[in-house]
Amino acid sequence: MKAIWNNQVIAESNDTVVIEGNHYFPHDSIKANFFKSSNTHTVCPWKGTASYYSLEVDGKENMDAAWYYPEVSELATGIKNRVAFWKGVQVVE
Repeated sequence: MKAIWNNQVIAESNDTVVIEGNHYFPHDSIKANFFKSSNTHTVCPWKGTASYYSLEVDGKENMDAAWYYPEVSELATGIKNRVAFWKGVQVVE
């Protein structure tokens, strides 16, 4: 699977986990040079507190377009150390 934004592959892996329709990529499969930490956090009642990354590709920014759970609940151990995407990021085979 590939995550693509602004015509650039920002993550690639054959080992994604799909939860609620979102592909969670292993953290070590993201191309870190495109990712910037964000101060945004949200809470999911069963997964825990999510942290976000903004993307910066070729001078364009996509705020809070990727999320991950630094600490996952017992119900969500399958997505520990994984990153998912939204806000126009295409996930394709």
